[in-house]
Amino acid sequence: MNKYQVVTLVFVAFALSFTSCKEKDELSDAYGNFETTEVIVSAMANGQLVQFNLEEGDQLKAGQMVGLVDTTDLYLRKLQLQSQRQASLSRLTSVNAQLAVNRQQLQNAQNDQKRIHQLFEDGAATPKQKDDIDGAVSLIVAQEAATRSQIGSINNEAEAITRQIDQINEAIRKSAVINPIEGTVIGKYVEAAETVNFGKPLYKIGDLSSMDLKVYISGSQLSQFKIGEKVTVLYDRNADENNQLTGIVSWIATSSEFTPKTIQTKEERVDLVYAMKVRVSNDGSIKIGMPGEIKINH
Repeated sequence: MNKYQVVTLVFVAFALSFTSCKEKDELSDAYGNFETTEVIVSAMANGQLVQFNLEEGDQLKAGQMVGLVDTTDLYLRKLQLQSQRQASLSRLTSVNAQLAVNRQQLQNAQNDQKRIHQLFEDGAATPKQKDDIDGAVSLIVAQEAATRSQIGSINNEAEAITRQIDQINEAIRKSAVINPIEGTVIGKYVEAAETVNFGKPLYKIGDLSSMDLKVYISGSQLSQFKIGEKVTVLYDRNADENNQLTGIVSWIATSSEFTPKTIQTKEERVDLVYAMKVRVSNDGSIKIGMPGEIKINH
């Protein structure tokens, strides 16, 4: 081996060593994947989905109605219950009329009772006449009490029907598919005109305006991070370049876990790591599941 070859090999070895050190210095502090809070919206009623107005990628607002399960049977049942309640309450008219008659009869009987009692004291009425009028008054009082009890029974019946109507109204309310959070439709599982059952998933929605990069750090790195701290977040722009933005540590696990197979950490062969989430704003370029990494700013 001549002198030129030796010099060349030394230069190459130095270059490789320098490159390796540089790459090592540029290693990020933690690696992971982007995720967001996802909500699966399910059907709250049984029946045909007569309306379902959304597609994957749609932006929805919280409280927005996006679908409707057929409520025809519920509505007809509600009309039937309303008729039953009205029929029950209409009986109150005849009961009140009967009470008015009872009250008049009682007043007349009590007037006769006073006169006969006075005659009896004066010796002008027989004991039988006194007993007859007392019995007549007692009978009318009993009749009035029986008639008055019908009012409570009718009111209880009408109240029970009202509670059934309330249940129907609640079922009708749940037949409407109301979007729970503001976000982007991530997945759509059914189409309009399909029959759905209670609990059947209809679509998935998530807020993509901000994302969480879930990374894993070793125990020796744990002291370097705290909630609320700003870190540099990197994710692929292309094969050779990264996009860079600032993230904030939003959560750190309180207990360790074994390293997930798909996750790398700064240290090799780390058995136990701590999960951590870094919140970043998303302009639409970050997708769920996309890999990312972080560097400590200090």
